[in-house]
Amino acid sequence: MIKRLLLTSLLFLGLTQHSKANFDFNNNCIRAYQAIFDLRLNDAKTLIQNEKKQNPNNGITILLDNYIDYFTLLASENKADYERLKNVKSTRLSALEKQDKNSPYYLFAQAEVNLQWGMLKSRFQDYMSSAMDIRRADNLLSDNAAKYPSFLPNRKSAGLIDVIFGSIPSNLKGVVAALGIKGNAGSGIRTLESLASSLPKSPYSFYKDEVVFFLCYIETDLVHNKANYGKIMGLTSTMDDTSLLKTYLQGYVSARNARNDSAIQYLLKRPKGSDYINFPVLNYHLGNAKLNRMDNDANVYLVNYLKEYKGINYIKDAYLKLAYYFYLRGDNAKYNTFLKMVKTQGSLYDEKDKQALKEANDTPPDMDLLKARLYFDGGYYPKALAELAGKDASDFKLKRDQIEFYYRLGRIYDESGRDADAIAHYQKAINAGKLSSYYYAANAALSIGNIYEKRNDKAKASSFYKQAIAMKNHEYENSIETKAKDGLRRLEY
Repeated sequence: MIKRLLLTSLLFLGLTQHSKANFDFNNNCIRAYQAIFDLRLNDAKTLIQNEKKQNPNNGITILLDNYIDYFTLLASENKADYERLKNVKSTRLSALEKQDKNSPYYLFAQAEVNLQWGMLKSRFQDYMSSAMDIRRADNLLSDNAAKYPSFLPNRKSAGLIDVIFGSIPSNLKGVVAALGIKGNAGSGIRTLESLASSLPKSPYSFYKDEVVFFLCYIETDLVHNKANYGKIMGLTSTMDDTSLLKTYLQGYVSARNARNDSAIQYLLKRPKGSDYINFPVLNYHLGNAKLNRMDNDANVYLVNYLKEYKGINYIKDAYLKLAYYFYLRGDNAKYNTFLKMVKTQGSLYDEKDKQALKEANDTPPDMDLLKARLYFDGGYYPKALAELAGKDASDFKLKRDQIEFYYRLGRIYDESGRDADAIAHYQKAINAGKLSSYYYAANAALSIGNIYEKRNDKAKASSFYKQAIAMKNHEYENSIETKAKDGLRRLEY
């Protein structure tokens, strides 16, 4: 009898211990996490549900559920889904606060939920709330680092936050400084690059893909140094070939670095099937890349994007690209049909969509300039230059086209390493267009500033950055002005 009572007590104690709140990133959770970063979200959900049945108090499942929502919204960019899902943030944080306080994942998991929603809120232009969430994450990570200095996942998120706060545009730095927010982009990048090397040798090796994911966006959208292309692609090569995220990153990075043929190759070979989340933006990027190459089937991918996508970005731009596809083929009826769609469909969240609407309301583009622009965007610089060979500004009737002619030649020469020719044509674009509403002159001044900054000629670089800032009431004004101010900050002027 005594033995039976003892056995029952031990069994009960074991069950009690097992059901106690804890953070156990076990093999099942790692498999779910990896499925998330392959964008196999249905598989991930199944694994998470299995873990909840086996270990109902494992706090890691709360964090994994948040990853699911994070990638779902990144892929769909659906405003209604965002409004519906953002309310779960507080519920998840409350649940995490009831977990094991003696685990390094206790504060870290709360920081991750705040950080992921902070990034999502920024994507949906809820900027103040975004900044507050990311600051909360930063504070939690700082507290966690003091308790567990060797906990590597902490550095992953702290490094990312350092980049986010260190990359805030100059015109917003005063606002965030008042909130006590500061960061250092260079330091954050070094932290993430160090982790990309050290994580595979650690118990937290499964976090490597997430670090690569962050570095791809940072190097491509923030640093945007084309010399780093090989390094970034080397990082993505370590990801599993069955990962849809890998394909997307390789295609996106290639497109942004004017490696158009590579972008098309990567995006075409993406893994497909019901296991993967619907990710319409891949068709948008593929359609753009094929249009840059003048492929006959570019329209197919742009149409598919518009059919599948229920979000807020690039709708007007996709319709404009379809209009240009038919314009290049002399089909003016379809060109005008899609121009009307630019004016009536989509939103104006993104600068690309704002620019698309402006172009749709303007006079149709010059055919040669349009071809040169598309070839240039794809990195086909000899073809772009050939479209403008033998021409002069006087060959174009519209002032707009004369300014773009100088600007486009400047851009082609700039990317071809012909700095003297680039500066000469950029200057002509400035002279012709500094009072216009087109962005060509302001961006030409910014580009000359960049050339002189690379030469370490601070005086001339500063002069052209200031010229870019001085031009007002033109396209992309905020973006160009911010980049010019950042240039002046780098020069310490």
